[in-house]
Amino acid sequence: MISMDCDILVIGGGILGFSSAYHLKSQNPDKRIIVIDKNSGPAQGNTAKSEGAFRNVFASETNFLLADSTIDWFNHLQSRMGYDLKLNYIGYLWLFSEAQRRRLTGVLDTMRMRGIELRTMGKEELRESIPDLIMDFQGDEEAEMMGLEPVEVGLFAPKCGSVDADAVCRAYEAEFLRLGGEVKYGTEARRLLVKPKEELGISGEPFIWQEKHVAGAETTKGVIEAGTTVVATGVWSEGLLNPIGLESMMRPKKRQLFVFKDPKLGGLMNIRGLSGEGALPLTILPTSGVYLKGEVTEGSIWLGCADNLGRKFSLEEDPQPEKEYYTNNIYHVLVKYLPCFADLRPMNMWAGQYAINSLDMTPVVSPSPGMIYVGAASGSGIMKSDAIGRIVSAEYAERKEAELFGGRKFRVADLGIATRNVEKETFII
Repeated sequence: MISMDCDILVIGGGILGFSSAYHLKSQNPDKRIIVIDKNSGPAQGNTAKSEGAFRNVFASETNFLLADSTIDWFNHLQSRMGYDLKLNYIGYLWLFSEAQRRRLTGVLDTMRMRGIELRTMGKEELRESIPDLIMDFQGDEEAEMMGLEPVEVGLFAPKCGSVDADAVCRAYEAEFLRLGGEVKYGTEARRLLVKPKEELGISGEPFIWQEKHVAGAETTKGVIEAGTTVVATGVWSEGLLNPIGLESMMRPKKRQLFVFKDPKLGGLMNIRGLSGEGALPLTILPTSGVYLKGEVTEGSIWLGCADNLGRKFSLEEDPQPEKEYYTNNIYHVLVKYLPCFADLRPMNMWAGQYAINSLDMTPVVSPSPGMIYVGAASGSGIMKSDAIGRIVSAEYAERKEAELFGGRKFRVADLGIATRNVEKETFII
């Protein structure tokens, strides 16, 4: 066991940890910054299990700013800095019933006024673009019994798509190391160190009258003392924050992805009139939270489901996919809208966990003495990662505003817990 010290300790080698570390190092080149992670490499937790989708379509202006600027950064990272992120603007396509469209009219108008590009597609245009799609269940008693909504309109957003989450995280890691940052894998943080700012050297410290701060972490490789500790451990944050009485504003929930590759699905990889990629946009069905996308890099279809009510909050160290969840649940909805999936079974599947912030579905960057907690991204950490990293760096520098990529400003305190000032996100998959 060894003891070391640094100016900034970042706990967590996923997308939010490395984005934070990179921006901290770029703004503080003379500081010693160490990233630790219990895994053997970057992005091996839930970052690696992400679908890698991104969108700038949010009802909340806060989430729009975080995502829109990060998407611009992804484009810069690939086109100007030479990192192959497998960035594809396949777009997002929401399929709505008439009742859903009417309920969302005000929200969509607000988003358009904000500058979000949205294209409304009627049934005929949808039929031409996606011939495999069934939009009307008239006479289908089973569909009516299931309560499936007919498709009346589509909403297509072009500044949305797919990125390789692992490649993005590795790009941040490479830039962080290039600037002189340090990474220690296979190093798990067991607990945060809480110490008095003025140590007396008396057994039992810190006492209640002493001013306390987080002073680093005890790890499996020894103690690392730090001037500032950044906790970016996603769904595992509670394990570090709860013992010292701090709030994480999140709870873990499992999400699953199923992958298909079959000649019957060829039409979904040759979509007309939407994106230049030709693949199925990330498409959200009107019923049951089922969504799917064409994965351009491998010619496959990825499918998931945002099952909220009925899916328990639970931390799983190694979450596993549930084959029956597809065969006994998702399948029956899917084949009604897309009969080309009939009798198909996934060729691959995996599960990860979202750090769900049920209060407002918006990330948290919250300071405490000696510490910055970043998390609660609710499944959208990748698509907001660059903005969040810049806000963490601004918080460290005690700046009131962070400058997001492209020059837009963001009030740092808005993502805090005690100083929170964000809108509740209502446009949720």
